[in-house]
Amino acid sequence: MVRKMSIPTSKTSLLLFLCQIISALDVPLDSKLLEELSQPPTITQQSPKDYIVDPRENIVIQCEAKGKPPPSFSWTRNGTHFDIDKDAQVTMKPNSGTLVINIMNGGKAEAYEGVYQCTARNERGAAISNNIVIRPSRSPLWTKEKLEPNHVREGDSLVLHCRPPVGLPPPIIFWMDNAFQRLPQSERVSQGLNGDLYFSNVQPEDTREDYICYARFNHTQTIQQKQPISVKVFSMDSLNDTIAANLSDTDIYGAKPVTERQPVLLTPTGSTSTKVELRGNVLLLECIAAGLPTPVIRWIKEGGELPANRTFFENFKKTLKIIDVSEADSGNYKCIARNTLGSVHHVISVTVKAAPYWITAPRNLVLSPGEDGTLICRANGNPKPSISWLANGVPIAIAPEDPSRKVDGDTIIFSHVQERSSAVYQCNASNEYGYLLANAFVNVLAEPPRILTPANKLYQVIADRPALLDCAYFGSPKPEIEWFKGVKGSILRGNEYVFHDNGTLEIPVAQKNNAGTYTCVARNELGKIQNEVHLEIKDPTMIIKQPEYKVIQRYGQVSFECIIKHDSTLLPTVTWLKDNDELPDDERFLVGKDNLTIMNVTDKDDGTYTCIVNTTLDSVSASAVLTVVAAPPTPAIIYARPNPPFDLELTGQLERSVDLSWIPGDENNSPITNFVIEYEDALHEPGVWHYQTEVPGTQTTVQLKLSPYVNYSFRVIAVNRIGRSQPSEPSEQYLTKSASPDENPANVQGIGSEPDNLVITWEPLKGFQSNGPGLQYKVSWRQKDVDDEWTSVIVANVSKYIVSGTPTFVPYEVKVQALNDLGYAPEPSEVIGHSGEDLPMVAPGNVQVHVINSTLAKVHWDPVPLKTVRGHLQGYKVYYWKVQSLSRRSRRHVEKNILTFRGNKTFGMLPGLEPYSSYKLNVRVVNGKGEGPASSDKVFKTPEGVPSSPSFLKITNPTLDSLTLEWGSPTHPNGVLTSYTLKFQPINNTHELGPLVEIRIPANESSLILKNLNYSTRYKFYFNAQTSVGSGSQITEEAVTIMDEVQPLYPRIRNVTTAAAETYANISWEYEGPDHANFYVEYGVAGSKEDWKKEIVNGSRSFFVLKGLTPGTAYKVRVGAEGLSGFRSSEDVFETGPAMASRQVDIATQGWFIGLMCAVALLILILLIVCFIRRNKGGKYPVKEKEDAHADPEIQPMKEDDGTFGEYSDAEDHKPLKKGSRTPSDRTVKKEDSDDSLVDYGEGVNGQFNEDGSFIGQYSGKKEKEPAEGNESSEAPSPVNAMNSFV
Repeated sequence: MVRKMSIPTSKTSLLLFLCQIISALDVPLDSKLLEELSQPPTITQQSPKDYIVDPRENIVIQCEAKGKPPPSFSWTRNGTHFDIDKDAQVTMKPNSGTLVINIMNGGKAEAYEGVYQCTARNERGAAISNNIVIRPSRSPLWTKEKLEPNHVREGDSLVLHCRPPVGLPPPIIFWMDNAFQRLPQSERVSQGLNGDLYFSNVQPEDTREDYICYARFNHTQTIQQKQPISVKVFSMDSLNDTIAANLSDTDIYGAKPVTERQPVLLTPTGSTSTKVELRGNVLLLECIAAGLPTPVIRWIKEGGELPANRTFFENFKKTLKIIDVSEADSGNYKCIARNTLGSVHHVISVTVKAAPYWITAPRNLVLSPGEDGTLICRANGNPKPSISWLANGVPIAIAPEDPSRKVDGDTIIFSHVQERSSAVYQCNASNEYGYLLANAFVNVLAEPPRILTPANKLYQVIADRPALLDCAYFGSPKPEIEWFKGVKGSILRGNEYVFHDNGTLEIPVAQKNNAGTYTCVARNELGKIQNEVHLEIKDPTMIIKQPEYKVIQRYGQVSFECIIKHDSTLLPTVTWLKDNDELPDDERFLVGKDNLTIMNVTDKDDGTYTCIVNTTLDSVSASAVLTVVAAPPTPAIIYARPNPPFDLELTGQLERSVDLSWIPGDENNSPITNFVIEYEDALHEPGVWHYQTEVPGTQTTVQLKLSPYVNYSFRVIAVNRIGRSQPSEPSEQYLTKSASPDENPANVQGIGSEPDNLVITWEPLKGFQSNGPGLQYKVSWRQKDVDDEWTSVIVANVSKYIVSGTPTFVPYEVKVQALNDLGYAPEPSEVIGHSGEDLPMVAPGNVQVHVINSTLAKVHWDPVPLKTVRGHLQGYKVYYWKVQSLSRRSRRHVEKNILTFRGNKTFGMLPGLEPYSSYKLNVRVVNGKGEGPASSDKVFKTPEGVPSSPSFLKITNPTLDSLTLEWGSPTHPNGVLTSYTLKFQPINNTHELGPLVEIRIPANESSLILKNLNYSTRYKFYFNAQTSVGSGSQITEEAVTIMDEVQPLYPRIRNVTTAAAETYANISWEYEGPDHANFYVEYGVAGSKEDWKKEIVNGSRSFFVLKGLTPGTAYKVRVGAEGLSGFRSSEDVFETGPAMASRQVDIATQGWFIGLMCAVALLILILLIVCFIRRNKGGKYPVKEKEDAHADPEIQPMKEDDGTFGEYSDAEDHKPLKKGSRTPSDRTVKKEDSDDSLVDYGEGVNGQFNEDGSFIGQYSGKKEKEPAEGNESSEAPSPVNAMNSFV
């Protein structure tokens, strides 16, 4: 009977994890497999539903999705299509759906309020995001109102109303006075949830004129202030005096004294109220009462208990807070306010509602054609949410019908699905308090079986242990798995095997006869595939002689044996442990091949010794105990550490000193060299002993210096050559008298954190430095260079004080003085600090631009007045961007470049500009707070430069005496093209170049027919373009005229294509010419001057695989034919993929490959002999120009003597080399401009400049060889724009 079971957790180390658990198909997390399988879109990241944005910053609405093929993105706004291309302020990130709305460059956030929704779509379906509501934050000003002074009788209640402006989000309310100090709150005076300030009863000390309500809007980092409110409290004594002064002696007068009152609720009013809260939120209930004495608040829940661990009391128990509320928290909550005269209560009826929440969210479904499945969407809420379905973003009622789909409330049932049934379904659960939206795709795949386990994998197992042979697979429909042993063995069955659902074959008890080759076969209706693995059974490792229990005398020698037996193919390692830890690092321990020997045994060697034997497949161990006993006594002098001193005595107690004496202990045959005295401060650090001093071993008394306000205890430690004694018993305690501090705090600083404050910090004194109780600090400050008095405040033992209401960025003199209950420390020194910085106020003026050449400009500006910087000047930032190219008149997405110039610079260099283009720039000053306003945009234009090479040169239609040339205009004209220059010369059979012919061609031409050429002759062509500045870089090509009109004499190799992988590339080509040609492939690293490497093609195939390549490297390649005068194709360039972990076999070491190469070499030798015979008979064959032997006639060196940077071209349109096929190389050359690295300019992330503003960096460029006679030309270096990144 065949057993099928799931592998236990302990045996899953060699299995692939599952990326998704579904009823029909499991898709393994195999990277290659996942890249090949189609998949509908899945939203991976999106902005929150309620998205409040800062109106001063760019709005970024996130929408990221994955799928195969990669999805495209679109947006709706307020339910209609949002055309991004029509709004210049809105851009979409590449390969993403994320929108960026440019607010910082002229846009208004209010104009983009609305409801946005993103759709990600590919051929398998469409996924949608939540409805994202975009709202800019608002911080309105306080409305103007006339505030009358509040005249209140002592003992009466009072409410000061705040009524803050309505902001988005709502502001945080707090009350402060004119000195920006928070008003103290208590059970009598407190702030309510609505921001009002409540007085249960007023007292005379409540009289003041600066009750100020502040509203802080965190999103915009602004604070709004209400007008101050005045409160005047009249006491009964003063009121009686006033009445007495206005009445005669005979009148009866007298105001009633302050009378106590029973509680009355200020909020909420009435006896009952209601409150609705949502599930999961925080429930806040409030009761504030008036009365005298001040009432105390107590909370209860009628008919139940307040929930434990979720209930908190705030605001002096006036606020009840319950976190993470649920429906069970509904009920009646009673607050009771009580004082000595009575009580009052209020009942709040709480109802907990719930926005929708998931019970079962729909999950992605992967099915095979013909299978069944279900999508389930279940949610709960209060009230119960309604469920609606969408298909690919469209309500399912109006979506295209699918006969395999049936909707049943919160479930969609799929029956006998087909590949066209793939789609993304959306479930929407909503009620009046919110909604939930979930995407789940149905992906119908029809895939033949694939086995993911590597072929010929070797498994090694110890005999009598389980063996697990993997067969990880995938297919749709799900394949059936069968196992065979041997090449022609029968299918495996029986109780000795266990077949797991993931394809793994388990042999529970592996024996020697189980070794061999096993074949796994996976099949479904679309195909079959098999894979072989190999199993080896190894003998177990055993310890045939274990270490034994030993008893040894001290200073003797002992040995433990550990003799092992193991499989001959396994390499064992033996490790010894002592008490389950490594052996001591001691030369007395000698580890031999089969034993452990311990020399000169000591008592510390006592313990358990373990021998552990490890192989790559198993491990065994054995242990033995060593007991060390005393050796026979021998008379000898015992040297030991001294005994501790004793009988410590304190005498001569003074305020700052005391005398300590002691009696030394036995020195144990080694004289005492010195005594160490330590002290304990039982007042500040009980139990911690500190070093005090030390004295010579001949001294037994010492006078110790003391600090005030320390409760001293002393102890003495004796030291000899052997070591330190145990500490003595502590002396009696001695508490020194308190004194004023001797020193002040260190590291005093004054640095503002906000534009209107000064934060004063210092390092507090340590406990024993206080010299007495009541340690405090006197913090003093005054504005520097202003005739102001010092302002001082005394604070507790803290390390910071904040001075509010300061002017922005002004210098202050600051000092901090320590004091305690006995007085002040000496006068402290003053330090200079600054109040907080604010953003600069003005932009740099008189911005001027001087264009140095076509790629470099210098910008000048006037420095801003230092007073307007309002902070530490850090430098200037130059923003510059390309507006358009003057040659193409085409606009592109504006990409701003930023260069930072440190210090008070007034000029800077702008490198990497594009020739013949229009630019704009502005300048901003920077301080520690940020950037100031930008200067007016300055427009400047760069002059023309030399063009890049023509984009291609193709030579076609060869005849007896003519060739047709076609070309493409330069990718970067860098100006107005004036003409093209064509130079050509013949090449004879001895590799010599003939006379050079030059032709000027108008700039509007794109082809030319060259006539009156010699028949059957090879020509080399040099082609470049010119602007008014000069000639650009050239491209070269070779072509041959035919010998007669019937059949060309020379062969033709064209359409060379490459398909590159990580370490190999597949090269293919098309061949026209004589039969039985033998091809070879030459290759090398692109841009390298190393010789070409050559590979011979076996037979007359038109493809070849280059192996052993370096990952992530660009290569050049060309194809040639042996025996045909070295004829070869034009070059092609490809790039290998990035490095990945892999296992490869070096083919050059394989015997079959060496034999093959020998056969090919013999064949080539025969062909060379035949060609030599034919040539002697008068045959003509084209020859190869060897670039290294015959350099091009003209090479223009770079100008380095004049110190100029030369011309630069922007790498805006450059792209990195791709894997795979390149442009066909049938006599077509396409120039790929190089992306030379550019040392960053400016500072920070943007670049670096010398102190004079000149930029630091080396430019490098590539130059091609040119013909021997003609105009000079050179290819301009191509620095990459400093703000671009090479992908």
